[in-house]
Amino acid sequence: MRVNLATTLDCGLEQAVAHVMTPRLLCHVARPWVRFAPEPGHRFPATWQEGTHWVRLRLFGCVPLGRQAIVISTPPAPMPGGFALRDNGHSALIRRWDHLITIEPLADGRVRYGDRVDIQAGWLTPLVWLFAQGFYRHRQRRWKKLAATGFNYPAV
Repeated sequence: MRVNLATTLDCGLEQAVAHVMTPRLLCHVARPWVRFAPEPGHRFPATWQEGTHWVRLRLFGCVPLGRQAIVISTPPAPMPGGFALRDNGHSALIRRWDHLITIEPLADGRVRYGDRVDIQAGWLTPLVWLFAQGFYRHRQRRWKKLAATGFNYPAV
């Protein structure tokens, strides 16, 4: 099943790309729905690097959801002059969490930010999809607030 959402952010392309490339932003926009923590003995990189990053997830900060692979790549952007970041993630519970982030410059200097997520979780797929609908709407609200306030948020 697929989640496909987009919103307009009050920032430029370079600023949006710089922030989307940081685990710090992920941790901020996901809270309080999901908390991400690197595997014990590891740290988040300052910026995402291509490859697999294992994290521990907690739903609403307290319910352990186990390990999740964040599998980062930077595919070609689907639009000229834009940017794309892909997390082709997976876990024991969710066989496929393929998240494509797109950032497209708009004529007025702002950007269109998109989240497209393809989910496969067996019989749990409809429930995970329903959760993802709310989660990505929450993330996009947090993104909008951050962009409007100059990306002032705490460190991870």
